[in-house]
Amino acid sequence: MTTDTLPTLPAGVPVLDIDPFADEVLRDPYAYHARLREAGPVAWIPKYGIYATGRHEQVRQVLNDHENYISSAGVGLANFNKEPPFRPKSLILEADPPNHTRARTVLSRILSPRTVNQIRETFTQEADALFDQLLAASERGEAIDGIKQIAEVYPLKVFPDAVGLEPQGRENLLVYGDMIFNAFGPRNELLARAAEKVQPVTAWIMAHCQRAMLRPGGFGDQIYQAADAGEISQEEAPMLVRSFLSAGVDTTVNGIGNALWCLAQNPEAYARLHADPSLARQAFEESLRLESAVQTFFRTTARTVALAGFDIPADAKVLAVLAAANRDERQWSRPDRYDIDRRPTGHMALGSGIHGCVGQVVARLEGELVLAALAKRFARIELVGEPTRRLNNTLRALGTLPLRLIPA
Repeated sequence: MTTDTLPTLPAGVPVLDIDPFADEVLRDPYAYHARLREAGPVAWIPKYGIYATGRHEQVRQVLNDHENYISSAGVGLANFNKEPPFRPKSLILEADPPNHTRARTVLSRILSPRTVNQIRETFTQEADALFDQLLAASERGEAIDGIKQIAEVYPLKVFPDAVGLEPQGRENLLVYGDMIFNAFGPRNELLARAAEKVQPVTAWIMAHCQRAMLRPGGFGDQIYQAADAGEISQEEAPMLVRSFLSAGVDTTVNGIGNALWCLAQNPEAYARLHADPSLARQAFEESLRLESAVQTFFRTTARTVALAGFDIPADAKVLAVLAAANRDERQWSRPDRYDIDRRPTGHMALGSGIHGCVGQVVARLEGELVLAALAKRFARIELVGEPTRRLNNTLRALGTLPLRLIPA
């Protein structure tokens, strides 16, 4: 988008002259989030000619009103009404009813709470096996990288297993997911670097969307079974598998990594969890609120709509800052505090409305089981070095997290 094509600012909308995708903002976004909330319920960002909202009430309104704030024009900065998508549009993220409804119905059935009950035992066994290995390492006095040895290892094992992927090449999922979420932002250096890295793995991703590459009975094969039954087309089936591969791992990796960081930063909270591992689900939910793995999503106005008293014109991009809403003092008491006794019902980290994360029941299961297995075996979790950030236009991600796990 050039300055010549930027839309005109409606009268009265506060102006926030900041780049939400600048490296310094992505590295430490919370001062920007506070400025956005303080500016008003909706603000104008002139650099991109977009509207933005960071208050819980308005973010929830935007995400839940799928008729006025559509997804088919893209959930990133690019407006697919004005430019072609960089890849075939997602049938889940970048679709509106009725097309979205058909695809969502299939995936919701496959990833239902009943499914979670069926896979819980296997996922628990894998978490126990991982932390038994880490227990042995910690007894030898070895420090670990919480990202490489926990947050990446576990989701790359259990979720692709459930989808039905072969073991080889799963690291490609992280490279691909990083590029997809970078592509929701501007065409900046982060996207350029991610796109360069993803070129060699694209063929692997596309090949593993095909039925012949998927284990019979897995989540991926069940999508093809839905196509056999006529619920979706045969052409749509690999695109839905692609949705699993692009969004089913990276977000969970970051969610678990952020949870480990929260617990390492708050020893009193970890002591509570160690004393009562049944708090693992709450501890994970609170980390999702405080350090939202997915920071932002865009919507596009289908028509002129009123948002907090301002008329937003048709075909305008609206940036919903989920992470800012999750620290809104209008919604949460002491919102910058990590409190595992809090029940953060209504947080926006997994979206809301018909486009809320379709795999959230599985993501929550993974986070719960990892934290429970950790708490049962280790009395303390300590930072032994400075973590590094992996910057992404959409995600809040750690690159490394040096930890020492102290056995119980």
